[in-house]
Amino acid sequence: MARYAVIGLGRFGTTVANILFDSGMEVIAIEKKQELVDEISSRVSSAICMDATDEAALRLLNLNEADAVILAIGSNIQESILTAAILRKIGVGIIYAKVENRLHGRILELIGVQHILLPEEIVGTQLAKTLISKNVREYISLSSGHVVMEMLAPRSYIGKELQELALPSEKGVNIIAIKSDSFSVTEDGRNVVEKKVNDMPGASDIVNEGDVLIMMGPQAKVDRLIHELTQK
Repeated sequence: MARYAVIGLGRFGTTVANILFDSGMEVIAIEKKQELVDEISSRVSSAICMDATDEAALRLLNLNEADAVILAIGSNIQESILTAAILRKIGVGIIYAKVENRLHGRILELIGVQHILLPEEIVGTQLAKTLISKNVREYISLSSGHVVMEMLAPRSYIGKELQELALPSEKGVNIIAIKSDSFSVTEDGRNVVEKKVNDMPGASDIVNEGDVLIMMGPQAKVDRLIHELTQK
């Protein structure tokens, strides 16, 4: 079982902790406000009230053995930076950090934090992309400079095999999964529609009307593809 620690139980940290725990992960929630610890205690593996800038206390939790630590401390930038420095010092390998602004993020990058999350920018970018193209359902920027995008299959793709579209070679974008509707009839005669996911699409797979394509590629190339499809 994967093991995660979430430090800071504001709205962002609480949401991440709850989703991870509900997905069957071991989650340690850390927060210095006792009331927030009490609120989440029944919805995570363990909830600890402590000051995350206390190096000795953090060492006792063996966070260096966690699969990842999510640093979700909110507006207290000084506390966030100090905690990040301690996490790096005690050997935590993978850290995801919520930041308040780009300067905050840049400082954490210099400390060695690999994954910087600026929630308002993420939400704003996703909204803008969905407004630009009615086909875009989700648009998620990764720290690697790549993007994962969920897009309703454009009309020009329908009826074509993936090899005919040639997106990897011509656009630098890969289709990594296809969501489609699966229709069936129950024993009592009810029509049922279920979402089926093809997470290993092959070159000969055909794009059908209503399919949702999960695509990944460098941000510049994904944005160029969105622009081209919008112009058609």
